[in-house]
Amino acid sequence: MKLKPLADRVVLKQVEAEEKTKGGIILTSAGQEKPEIYEVKEVGPGGFIDGQEVEMEVEVGDKVIMGKYSGTNVKLDGETYTIVRQSDILAIVE
Repeated sequence: MKLKPLADRVVLKQVEAEEKTKGGIILTSAGQEKPEIYEVKEVGPGGFIDGQEVEMEVEVGDKVIMGKYSGTNVKLDGETYTIVRQSDILAIVE
């Protein structure tokens, strides 16, 4: 199955947490911080939303940061995705 977002919505997947620190220390799952970075998996077509034209600025493969309590979590084929409006995305990580 595949998710196809509508309008200005974006499908995101959270980037996995690092298992090692930069110094080489291996972390247990309890010691790992939940990453705030997501990867864009699918992007809606944009268009007119509430009377204003919305052009999509993110692309599939971009790494982004979104608001902490934004979006809707969806489980599909054993994977968890988050669907948000483009305006809920705070920044693109370069």
